[in-house]
Amino acid sequence: MRALIIEDDHEVADFVSQALKEAGFITDTVHDGREGLYMAANEDYDIIILDRMLPGKDGLSILKTLRSTDVMTPVLVLSALGEVRHRIDGLRSGGDDYMVKPFSVAELVARVQVLLKRTLPAGGETELNVGALKIDLLSRKATRAGQEIDLKPKEYKLLEFMMRHAGQVVTRTILLEQVWDYNFAPQTNVIDVHMSRLRNKIDKGFTTELLHTIRGAGYCIRED
Repeated sequence: MRALIIEDDHEVADFVSQALKEAGFITDTVHDGREGLYMAANEDYDIIILDRMLPGKDGLSILKTLRSTDVMTPVLVLSALGEVRHRIDGLRSGGDDYMVKPFSVAELVARVQVLLKRTLPAGGETELNVGALKIDLLSRKATRAGQEIDLKPKEYKLLEFMMRHAGQVVTRTILLEQVWDYNFAPQTNVIDVHMSRLRNKIDKGFTTELLHTIRGAGYCIRED
């Protein structure tokens, strides 16, 4: 899931970005309204977090422009303007939800997840499966044979990536780039450690192993 954060307050933007990353999102952050409009109109995002008062172009103008050009990405408006008329303006301009600053980060993440669930296109992908192993992309829960698997955020992100590439051999370099955001391959055993923990969680107690180490190549998740 990709999120665009358009917020001129750097501290708030960093706060929101970190919370969404911990929830499994890939985030981009811009601090200017014009740049935010360009990103929202030309990149593919699942959710936009939009401040109202921005330099360059205000948030409601961004919303109106996006909706007039048929960009229907869900938008959660963040603003210090919290009167009823302000909220109505935000929703009528095309916002899907409206939160007033200061706000609870847990509530923000919950609202984002609800928005994504509401706006998911008919027939859209909501879960991934490899045999009896399943992850729900909306609730971000993993189960195998109905048993819930307790995953830390990085473990969930790793499992989701592997399941999106089920049956393929995924190299350590690709995992470092896509899961850890490294653009180089440092001498680290972080992948081996996480894979060992993940294998213990999804395969322990089952006769069929799903997560395989391909010697000299990488890893693969598949049902033999």
